[in-house]
Parts: sequence; C-alpha cells; structure tokens
Amino acid sequence: MFDKNSRYADIETATLKTTDVDGGEREVRYVRRRFLPEAGRLTTIVEHMVTEGDRLDNVSANYLGDPLLFWRVADANNVMRPEELTEEVGRTVKIALPEF
Repeated sequence: MFDKNSRYADIETATLKTTDVDGGEREVRYVRRRFLPEAGRLTTIVEHMVTEGDRLDNVSANYLGDPLLFWRVADANNVMRPEELTEEVGRTVKIALPEF
C-alpha cells in the first residue's frame, strides 16, 4: 500500500465495519496509528548544523540518500513538525539510523 521508504510502510492496515446514516453498511480501511520511536534509542550517525536556506529534504538527501526520508530525521529529533528543524540557523540536527 505504501512505498517501502514510507514512515507508514510497516504499519498494519485495519478494517472497520460501519453503518451509514441511510442504513447501508460499508467497510472502511485505515492505517493504524504510528507512534514516534524514542529518540534516545536511535543511534546518531552524524549531526548537521542548520545554515541559512537549509531544507529538510535536502539535508535528508545529503545524509540518507533520499529526500523522502525527511521523516527519519524528524523522528531522530523528536519533532512532529519537520519544518521546525530548519527554522533556526545554528541548530544542531541529529541524523540517525532507523529503528529496527
């Protein structure tokens, strides 16, 4: 259902049977909730100091080889909003190995 590099790739898909307001029944498929890993359990491989104009997709491409892996950098830094990581010049951003 999701690309192998997606943060949702290993999350279970569930089905819910529900009744519509008109009495018809239907099944709704959804992806179960994804919990952030404990950032302290991830192994930091390098730290990046944010400079003017940095974008998280470019940082991810540089260190992880794929701009779509920005979410791994967000997980390693325990942030829900990835854009927070590049808002402040001089901030140190951890780049970590994935949790297995």
